[in-house]
Amino acid sequence: MNVSAANVTVVLQYRDSFTKAVVKNVIVVVLGISINYINVCLIHTFCKHQIFYMNPRYILFIHLVFNDMIQLTLTVILFLISYTIYRINVPVCCVFILVALFATENSPMNLACMAVECYIAICLPLRHVQICTIKRTLMLIGLIWTTRMFSVLPDLFITLATEPLDFFYSRVFCLRETVFRNPHIIKKRDITYIVYLVIVWFVIVYTYFRILFTAKTASKAAKKARNTILLHGFQVLLCMATYAEPLLKQALLQWFPKNYPDSLFACYIIVQVLPRSISPIIYGVRDKTFRKYLKRHLLCKVSTQ
Repeated sequence: MNVSAANVTVVLQYRDSFTKAVVKNVIVVVLGISINYINVCLIHTFCKHQIFYMNPRYILFIHLVFNDMIQLTLTVILFLISYTIYRINVPVCCVFILVALFATENSPMNLACMAVECYIAICLPLRHVQICTIKRTLMLIGLIWTTRMFSVLPDLFITLATEPLDFFYSRVFCLRETVFRNPHIIKKRDITYIVYLVIVWFVIVYTYFRILFTAKTASKAAKKARNTILLHGFQVLLCMATYAEPLLKQALLQWFPKNYPDSLFACYIIVQVLPRSISPIIYGVRDKTFRKYLKRHLLCKVSTQ
């Protein structure tokens, strides 16, 4: 999705006072460290117990958490850079933006795959073991990264082919639009996103209604799976929020011109930071099995200290 908010709030002509800048950076860093700490605990719990790393559902989940960690870490780094260094070298900015794009665009596709796994588990329980194997799950993750490469890397190739050499020795305020500024890239991005999200939403809606019909006469597990897919849909909505971000920024500038930096900061927290906390809530708190092992891990840590 659009990562222009990745270093979000500070537009150069709207600078905060020193005190306000410190407060905003502290909030972002604290939120980033807190969410990533929980994600690290989830990954550690996953790696320590065979019940998780031999289960396709949890493999897909931990892949989602891994992408969230990458995206959140880069978001925080770029936010701090926007307040300190302001401008960075174009090649460095390209690397940041490309990695952030990979991580951000992987998430909706990963959620769609998790919805399909829930559908197979509930609607085709006798074939779940044959269809959802560890090998196929890892191949699916590889396919997700491959499709995103075909979506993201053309931006880099078009930029290398069209921009003068001097551009790559310059320093820019690191946004997607400042390094990948060719108009063809923007058109390609819009078309790709539309196709991409239509596919994801079709999968989410289809699996939800198939499980919904099953849940009317089936077990509590089917109803839980239905609710899980609803949460996946909510996560996809949060991912889509980045599409509306440019329009939202323009509206904020018109509505709150005097408080524009504060409005952008709130937009950044809602669109870029808080969605990264949804995955830990769904599986780290809501999932009974993961919650049990996560509690055990945290209690052992506290007792050793």
